[in-house]
Amino acid sequence: MTKSPKISIITVVYNAQAFIEKTIVSVIYQTYKNIEFIIIDGASTDNTISIINTYKSHVHQFISEKDKGIYDAMNKGLKAATGDYVLFLNAGDELYANSTLELIFSSNNTADVYYGNTAVVDAKGLILADRRLSPPEHLTWKSLKMGMCVSHQSFIAKRLLCDFYDTNFKIAADIDWVIKVLKQADVVVNTHQYVSKFLVGGTSAKRRKKALLERFSILSKHYGFIPTLLNHIFIFFRFFVHLFSKKSMT
Repeated sequence: MTKSPKISIITVVYNAQAFIEKTIVSVIYQTYKNIEFIIIDGASTDNTISIINTYKSHVHQFISEKDKGIYDAMNKGLKAATGDYVLFLNAGDELYANSTLELIFSSNNTADVYYGNTAVVDAKGLILADRRLSPPEHLTWKSLKMGMCVSHQSFIAKRLLCDFYDTNFKIAADIDWVIKVLKQADVVVNTHQYVSKFLVGGTSAKRRKKALLERFSILSKHYGFIPTLLNHIFIFFRFFVHLFSKKSMT
């Protein structure tokens, strides 16, 4: 590994003219300079491409064409990446601070995976709260048996460990991808810092149901059907207790 490993930051976008600029700015203002910035656009029809072109001198690879969904687009980004590490930062998401990557790699630049905390922001970029599921102190592939305990945007992986996303899944392939990376990782570093800001977005009831079904299928594949079923019973019970406690306080 080089003294300053190259990180490929991959941004997937489609018709996000209101959000893409803040993502681009958060990358190009990093004090860490060994960055390969890749943007994969799904042939946007709004002003997204024009905004990207404004910053084209900072974008190392830009692909704009129709795709077969977000994970197909993310696979295009992986194919284009040449860095030692990869990080997915989608439109509207931001690196937490200008010094984020410099702080991560200054303490250790040979790990297989780096991860950290995530702040949830609104459309104006205002921090609302921490992500509901906090990352564990020690992350392994078994840590995800109860769900996505680490944000995709706060997960930096050595590129050689990264398989392509399973495009059979349309909503929850990221958890499958993270588990597969962690199964191959020997050195996983908790940065103990905020890595990214995640743009909160609404999910329709129909998509929420599909996401749950996909996640159950993925977790059953990795952890077994019965353990996954029991874990989900506990998750639902915990969710309803949380919901009830919130109502009791109002």
